Formats: sequence, structure tokens, C-alpha cells
Amino acid sequence: MSSATAPDSADLDSFEQRLRQRAMAKSHPLDTVPTDTALQPRGLIPNTPLSVAFLSFLLGSLFSFGLVLCATNGYGQHWWSTAQLGFFLAAWSAFHWGEFAVTAGWNRDKCSVDSFLLENGALYHIAHSAALLEYLITLYFKPEWKQFPYISLVGIATTLAGQALRSGAMIHAGSNFSHVMAFRKAEGHILVTDGIYRWFRHPSYAGFFYWALGTQLVLQNPVSFIFYAAVLYKFFSRRIRAEEVYLLRFFGDDYRRYKQSVGTMIPFIP
Repeated sequence: MSSATAPDSADLDSFEQRLRQRAMAKSHPLDTVPTDTALQPRGLIPNTPLSVAFLSFLLGSLFSFGLVLCATNGYGQHWWSTAQLGFFLAAWSAFHWGEFAVTAGWNRDKCSVDSFLLENGALYHIAHSAALLEYLITLYFKPEWKQFPYISLVGIATTLAGQALRSGAMIHAGSNFSHVMAFRKAEGHILVTDGIYRWFRHPSYAGFFYWALGTQLVLQNPVSFIFYAAVLYKFFSRRIRAEEVYLLRFFGDDYRRYKQSVGTMIPFIP
């Protein structure tokens, strides 16, 4: 019967070295693992640097295709190759890549493959697919209904403004921003009320609201525009109401005063 021997100093040094290596590996710049376990990805896309690189390549390719299509109007070679469709594809891909890029640059502790927001729920993808379908069907059967350039120009301006508002809000808030609703106050979480937050109480939500409606103005989709407005109003009214319950718990009277003095700038949501 053998007896157990105490580990010598070499074994202990080796064990400590492995621990240090693991700690260093976890803080590697290419990691996409949030430090908060509540923010761990739960989607189908693997949370790996390879997935991030592949998705960035796909989104970048789609953006480039859309940008060329928008700039050239497809040279009029195909009935579907229009500047309107090109702008929509470029705006959609830029939005999703931008969500990850801003999170990686200014909020890395919460960054993961989920930051692309590509697994944003079935209704999200159904809405965009329906918008594309409405545009293409109308363009094929009634192309004259898409010949109002000033509407598309207003849509382009609205989309770009919405994107700038959302990305700017995420950058300004830094680590205080999260794609996931917070149910507990994290250490270091502060109430941001300056910058763009001086004018918009939830600027990232307002930015997405106007970004989405702007894309439908570009496509001149009356049905999808109304559908988007109704769905987004319902979603954000519920989301803001639920989120502010916790913000009031976190910040008390400070948030109550902020809420009374600054609006959301989303129609019908005070």
C-alpha cells in the first residue's frame, strides 16, 4: 500500500505558472468572453474569434456590395439592382458590424459574438425579410411607386442620424451601456446624464427607432413603415418601462429627477 507524498516546490511552481497562464489567456485582446456570467452568449453562433472574423467578413462583403449598388444604381442592368436596395443592405450590415465594433472598442468586458445582435429574435428577422419582400414585389409589379427620390433622401438622412445617435450613445456611456437589461447594479455603474444623454433619456433606443424607420423611407415601403413604427413603439414602451423600474432602484431620486427633466424623444413615449 503506497502512501501519498507532499508536492514539492517544483510542482507548486508549475501549478502557479499554469494559473497565471490561464489568467493571462482570459484577458487576451482577442477574447470574446464577457467577464459577467450573466452576459455569456446563449445563441447558436459559437463565441470564438473565428466566428467574429467570419461574421465581420460577411457583413463587410455585404456592406461593400450594397455601397457599390447604391453608388451606381446597379448600372440599370437588373430590375432589382437599385440604389435604394443597395443603401438598405449597406445600412443593415453596417449597423450589425457597428454594434460589435463599438462594444469591442468601448465596452470590451461585455463583448461577445452576441454583440453583433444577429440573433435578435425571430420577429426581428421576419420584419426585415418582409420589408425586402414588400420592396421587391412592389418594384417588380409597380416600379413607378418607388420613384419618389425626396422620400428616399429623407430616409437616408434619418437612417444616418439614427445610426450616429445610437453609436454615439453607446460610446459615450462606455461600460455603463449593455445590450442586456441589468437586474442588479454592477460595480462602477453610474448614471450618465451628460453629452447626448442630456437631450435623450434613452438615446440608443431612439437611435434604433429612427434608424429602422429611415430604412423604410429609403425603400418607400408604406406597409413596412407602419408595421415597424407600431412594433418598435410597443417594444420600446415596454422595454423602457421595465428598465426604469431597475434604474429607479439603482439611482433613486437622481434618476427620478432625470426622468422628469429629459424625454425619450420617441413619439408617444414620454
